[in-house]
Amino acid sequence: MAQIEIYTTFMCPYCARAKALLDKKGQTYDEIDVSYDAAKREEMTQKAGGVRTVPQIWINGTHVGGSDDLYALERAGKLDAMLAA
Repeated sequence: MAQIEIYTTFMCPYCARAKALLDKKGQTYDEIDVSYDAAKREEMTQKAGGVRTVPQIWINGTHVGGSDDLYALERAGKLDAMLAA
């Protein structure tokens, strides 16, 4: 199973959407809530090359991006291969 990290915030609809797709795919993930944790948000921003929006998703150490990026991989037929690696 893939190692997935997803940085989220409380009540974020894009975060919920991304997690719903991962759940549908039967994936488990480490969720890091950055709502009230400036240090964790800064960690996410550094890892994401300056991007501050949530969610930010990594699959097996590869930065996927946000919810729209995750769904784009799904539409392109590339997500399953990433999750299987």
